[in-house]
Amino acid sequence: MSAPTSAPSAAAGCDSLAPDAGPKPLGPTPSQSRFQVDIVAEAAGATGDKSPSSDASTTAPSSDAAAAAPAGGSGACGGEEAKGRFRVVNFADPSEAGSAASPEAPGDGLQNGDTVMSETSLHSSTGGPHHYHYDTHTHTYYMRTFGHNTIDAVPNIDFYRQTAAPLGEKLIRPTLSELHDELDKEPFEDGFANGDELTPPEEAAAKEAADNKGVVKFGWVKGVLVRCMLNIWGVMLFIRMSWIVGQAGIALACLIVAMATVVTTITGLSTSAIATNGFVRGGGAYYLISRSLGPEFGGSIGLIFAFANAVAVAMYVVGFAETVAELLAGVDANMTDELNDIRIIGTITVILLLGISLAGMEWEAKAQIFLLIVLITAIINYFIGSFIPSGFSFNAPLTPETFFSVFAIFFPAATGILAGANISGDLSDPQLAIPRGTMLAILITGIVYLGVAVSTGSCIVRDATGNLNDTVSSQFMMNCTDAACKLGYDFSSCKSDKTACRYGLQNDFQVMSMVSGFGPVITAGIFSATLSSALASLVSAPKVFQALCKDNIYPGLGIFAKGYGKNNEPLRGYILTFVIALAFILIAELNIIAPIISNFFLASYALINFSVFHASLANSPGWRPSFKYYNMWVSLVGAILCCVVMFVINWWAALMTNVIVLGLFIYVSYKKPDVNWGSSTQALTYHQALTHTLHLSGVEDHIKNFRPQCLVMTGYPNSRPALLDLVHSFTKNVGLMMCGHIRTGYRRPNFKELATDQARYQRWLLKNETKAFYTPVFAEDMRQGAQYLLQAAGLGRLKPNTLVLGFKNDWRDGDMMNVETYISMIHDSFDFQFGAVILRLKEGLDVSHIQGPDDLLSSQEKSSGMKDVIVSIDTSKDSDADSSKPSSKATSIQNSPAMQKDEDEDGKATTQPLLKKDKKSPSVPLNVSDQRLLEASQQFLKKQGKGTVDVWWLFDDGGLTLLIPYLLTNKKRWKDCKIRVFIGGKINRIDHDRRAMATLLSKFRIDFSDINVLGDINTKPKKEHVSAFEEMIEPYRLKEDDMEQEAAERLKDSEPWRITDNELELYRAKTNRQIRLNELLKEHSSTANLIVMSLPLARKGAVSSALYMAWLEVLSKELPPILLVRGNHQSVLTFYS
Repeated sequence: MSAPTSAPSAAAGCDSLAPDAGPKPLGPTPSQSRFQVDIVAEAAGATGDKSPSSDASTTAPSSDAAAAAPAGGSGACGGEEAKGRFRVVNFADPSEAGSAASPEAPGDGLQNGDTVMSETSLHSSTGGPHHYHYDTHTHTYYMRTFGHNTIDAVPNIDFYRQTAAPLGEKLIRPTLSELHDELDKEPFEDGFANGDELTPPEEAAAKEAADNKGVVKFGWVKGVLVRCMLNIWGVMLFIRMSWIVGQAGIALACLIVAMATVVTTITGLSTSAIATNGFVRGGGAYYLISRSLGPEFGGSIGLIFAFANAVAVAMYVVGFAETVAELLAGVDANMTDELNDIRIIGTITVILLLGISLAGMEWEAKAQIFLLIVLITAIINYFIGSFIPSGFSFNAPLTPETFFSVFAIFFPAATGILAGANISGDLSDPQLAIPRGTMLAILITGIVYLGVAVSTGSCIVRDATGNLNDTVSSQFMMNCTDAACKLGYDFSSCKSDKTACRYGLQNDFQVMSMVSGFGPVITAGIFSATLSSALASLVSAPKVFQALCKDNIYPGLGIFAKGYGKNNEPLRGYILTFVIALAFILIAELNIIAPIISNFFLASYALINFSVFHASLANSPGWRPSFKYYNMWVSLVGAILCCVVMFVINWWAALMTNVIVLGLFIYVSYKKPDVNWGSSTQALTYHQALTHTLHLSGVEDHIKNFRPQCLVMTGYPNSRPALLDLVHSFTKNVGLMMCGHIRTGYRRPNFKELATDQARYQRWLLKNETKAFYTPVFAEDMRQGAQYLLQAAGLGRLKPNTLVLGFKNDWRDGDMMNVETYISMIHDSFDFQFGAVILRLKEGLDVSHIQGPDDLLSSQEKSSGMKDVIVSIDTSKDSDADSSKPSSKATSIQNSPAMQKDEDEDGKATTQPLLKKDKKSPSVPLNVSDQRLLEASQQFLKKQGKGTVDVWWLFDDGGLTLLIPYLLTNKKRWKDCKIRVFIGGKINRIDHDRRAMATLLSKFRIDFSDINVLGDINTKPKKEHVSAFEEMIEPYRLKEDDMEQEAAERLKDSEPWRITDNELELYRAKTNRQIRLNELLKEHSSTANLIVMSLPLARKGAVSSALYMAWLEVLSKELPPILLVRGNHQSVLTFYS
């Protein structure tokens, strides 16, 4: 950099950024710089002088922000102070920026990533000069915050936006590393705060929403209130409301309206609460439910909700076509027969509606306004005509319908409350519009429905013949109590012959036109109600379906996610909705499908109500709706009411709806879409886990509830697959499993990298369906790291009680101090009252030195170009029980798993063994030993055939040696294996010892196939085996008898692992036993699928690590997979109930 590290004066610092200030310091390139300066003006010090360049800084649009900052800096320095230094994700366009500033402004400086201004800063700045200080250490433009040079930023709304958010540009606040790390480090690493990452569909949607030039957005009246009112009133108001009053009477009809309004009001309150708990994008009910309850509920409801809206188009259009066909029949103008007339009229109508929809939301909104005016005119016309009542029909008996059957017919009228929310993406302020418009629409429509119920019951008799000569005789008048009698008419013939009565509330669906001031206006109202509802549904279905497809929950539907034009119109969704609607219009018989559609809507309402209850129950800090008029228990009651109404309307349709929702829920749960929306399901899971963990901590341990909770020293989880798979076999769904990884060898630990690795490898475990936790630690050496894990791993009662290690196959090849550390870890586990388990395979365990593709990286990490780097993280097989010791940052991030990703036919990524080479990746030829190692590492993934698990229970450790094989043989892969038990005994008591062990095992309720008592366990081993052992330990002996005592002590202090002559002689019998046991193991268990054997103990401080390691070596060499187990000598088995 050519600029000095600090400016001598404010003026100098300002001049360095001025367009005409001579040689300009080279700033970072766009790929290096992510900084955007947000200038916050202060009133103090503002000067009235404004140069042309400073004027440009205040008037330039946001897209020209890059030039505004340098131009503004050309004025006199010493005025206002600037607050904050920010970074941006995207950069200003140099061509546009250059044209906005003064002609002298150089374009190359912009391309080098100079400071830019945010849109908000342009509005807040008065154009005064500012102080800039360029720091060559970190390529940072320092701004003066509170009078000091600092990059620490003040609170700003743009820090909390998602990338390319519709309401403004996202800024990234300085990271903790940038503020805290030393200057010689590279702190600038792009990244988002926890949970801020956007999925690709959300990123695309956000970018589309960000380009808001010319986009049509609706307010709460036109966008929500109008649509909801049109949808709720619908055709039911004019065609069916009079019939409902005729069946139920005024009081019960009002009760029916009130009950429906209660359900919709509760749902409206719940919708308002969810809609005001954060920014709402397009997708309506689907978006609200999916972001609240998660993709499983949202995906299942979103699909049927979009389908229900599509079929609702057909329902409303057929209602319109029926009315038109009746009018044609009235003037004897039928085209063909009645059914085909409905099909012809319906097809023409839906094509016209599609044309209005394709014309754009603006035209559709204008059509809705026109239809609302017609509808309101018809309602007013009806009420004018009903001012003078001619009778009263109060609380008449329900004949022949029941209360609930009438309620079922009315309730679909109330299913339009989400019409406004469904176009949430087209609302200018959904958080304001949805609550206000929805609740007001429910209130207005409820009042109108109650008014119609009272007025129709007051003005119209239940049955009428239509014959003016049916007057009441004086004799009949004495016994007549009907409303018609009081008017002087005798319609008693209707009771005996219903066909003779074609008029009245119960018989004439068009009776409201007779009451109205001008009958044709009611017909126009019917047309308006049906067409507006059809139009609203025709718009809602594609919008919801488009949002569903953008989230890529259902593979194969992505083609419908594409939007067109400035409003991102889902044209493909419109065509699909049109096809579905047309198909049902051509059926023209919707009496069967109508109840299912109502139930689909009700299922959506039930889940919206349940979402509010669930979010409140989870008590997540993120649940903060600005709409406060809700209650979690009221929402729960609303959800229950919706479910009850589903069965009231039609029980078989309710069952079918539940089956469909359940099926889609199971499908989405199985596919596990890769999304993270911070749903209340996650929040409640955490809440329950925390509650149960705390509750568990207050419960004392009991033998019956003992579970092996294993701390497995795997290193990277995929570096020792056999160890991981075997332990997972007996801990899955039984006990806790933690994969410990000790990171050593760092001059300066990178804890941020450790946290990144923790998330990455935990994701790998989940992807491979391994129920375990990955727990890495930094430590100076292996033993210290193991002690950290033994002390701190776990939470409450969910703490490990068993340490699992891989056998150190290469112990004779490396530094013997590693052996000292390895044996010390075993001693430490016993000091912490842990059990200890060691797994040995003759081929080895560690496969990390075999190069393979890394399947741990996410799509974002792979896109950064790291996916092709293959690093060998450990060139020695089975080094420490630890883990790999990376020597560089790249090495620590990369690893070489023995797995690679393969794509299924359905696109789901599955993990396959590396044995199946990917044709696209460069094939690395494996030598014979590596091939065998790789095959051995996969053996516990296969189903174990008929074989044995041989348990050599030589010493009573509390029962862990017996419990592990029992748990193992209960698993599906091991269920064909039989347990054989081997115990030590005397030659003259073999039968007695066998019966005693059989009795004990039966009391423990553990099945076994055979019990072998080894009477010759104390026989001396063969001389050649003893000689081989002597030869093996020869390099590790101290041989103190051959040197001076002082020299021997110095050597022992510097190399504590050395075996003394005294120690070797003292433990000669124990050494011979290990050699003899290996002979017996080869004799009896050479064909076993797995050997589980008591781990020999060595007294701490008395037995050197080299001798103990030699015991383990000679005991377990040249055998099938062997598990050396030693519990903590506390009972883990009991035969008491």
